[in-house]
Amino acid sequence: MTTRRPASLWRHHDFRQLWMGDTVSVFGAQFVGFAMPLMAVQLLGADAFQMGLLATLESLAFLLIGLPAGAWVDRWRKKTVLVLGDLTRAALLLTLPLAWLGGILSMPQLYVVAFAVGCITVFFDVANQSYLPELVEGEQISDGNGKLQASQQTAMVVGPAAAAAMVRWLGSPLTIAVTSICMALSSLFVSRIRHQEQAPDPAARRPLRTEIREGLAFVLGHPLLRRIVACTGLSNLASSAIFALFVLYALTTLDLAETTLGLVMSLGAVGGLLGAVSSGWFSRLVGEGRAIPVSAVLFGLASFAVPLASVLPTVPTLLVGNLVLSWAVVVYNIAQVSFRQRLCPKPLLGRMNASIRFLVWGPMPIGAFVGGILGQQLGLVPTLWIFAGISMAAAIPVLLSPLRGMRDLPRALDALAGDDAAAPAP
Repeated sequence: MTTRRPASLWRHHDFRQLWMGDTVSVFGAQFVGFAMPLMAVQLLGADAFQMGLLATLESLAFLLIGLPAGAWVDRWRKKTVLVLGDLTRAALLLTLPLAWLGGILSMPQLYVVAFAVGCITVFFDVANQSYLPELVEGEQISDGNGKLQASQQTAMVVGPAAAAAMVRWLGSPLTIAVTSICMALSSLFVSRIRHQEQAPDPAARRPLRTEIREGLAFVLGHPLLRRIVACTGLSNLASSAIFALFVLYALTTLDLAETTLGLVMSLGAVGGLLGAVSSGWFSRLVGEGRAIPVSAVLFGLASFAVPLASVLPTVPTLLVGNLVLSWAVVVYNIAQVSFRQRLCPKPLLGRMNASIRFLVWGPMPIGAFVGGILGQQLGLVPTLWIFAGISMAAAIPVLLSPLRGMRDLPRALDALAGDDAAAPAP
């Protein structure tokens, strides 16, 4: 008897709305991610410490409220979280161009908006990652993640160059105003999803601490997830420090114009788009399990391109480094995110994703803050070398693990495959 293949996700109404909303939202995030650091450096004269502090506040919420956010999201309708999250972020970001037009823009306002948007993003991202398994069948999750990653990588390719052009023509404050429009459009698309999400029964709720502990126990109790979390957390610590200093480094040390910087970031991000469309082929070539440590080693090596750009030809070095880095990160993310979404029972998805976000995004504000301090004390280039080395070391937990010898990730643990799939790890 032949197994009927599921219909294409492009014919799936609810997935299309989620995909369009996510695509518009990530384009907006690319605009603000490019324009806000330029606003700080060019309009407000921010130094290395201030840039590190700004990047710290952008991700600090994952460390402060990441764990309870997952338990709260599991108690709410995820569609509501996504729609309200986009609308609120749009309103907050709109205050920046309005303050600039009024002549009252300041670094403290940037700090407040960055932190508030980060807090909302905690809930938004947990709900977003937990919503896909609600809308599509288990065997379509990897395909859905690949399509979402493809749109996100397209935004990373087109976004920086488009943002650089808008900054040149409109200025960074008005570029952020465009971001507000993108966020509002995203909420419109998601609001059109027809799936009637069943609200969790309030009577079934247990103490928040108990629910948080369940999510952490699921993640830390699994031998493969523990190693993936360690790798991702260390890598995020290093990359957040590098990214916090990158715009200042590019504009001052490398003497790049903002349009050149946007072009370098856009062309480098082509690697991520290639990663999104080639991840399935790569997993079949080297094995689904081995794809994780191999891609981790590659993105560690590629991190050295940033400090090397100060001694080698700048633009080619950054281009090659960004191409390899973005390709490897996307391949890594598709493999490990799809694995953990299959692995986790649906009622635990929000807490599982929040626990992982806390463990892997929590180090980001620490990395950004330490990067800002070291950049101020040691200089930008030495600091970038230090964190490139940490990025390389991040591959060790998955490189020295059973993943290196696994062609296929365990299907016996697949919580979405059947009643017997959630058996404990051997």
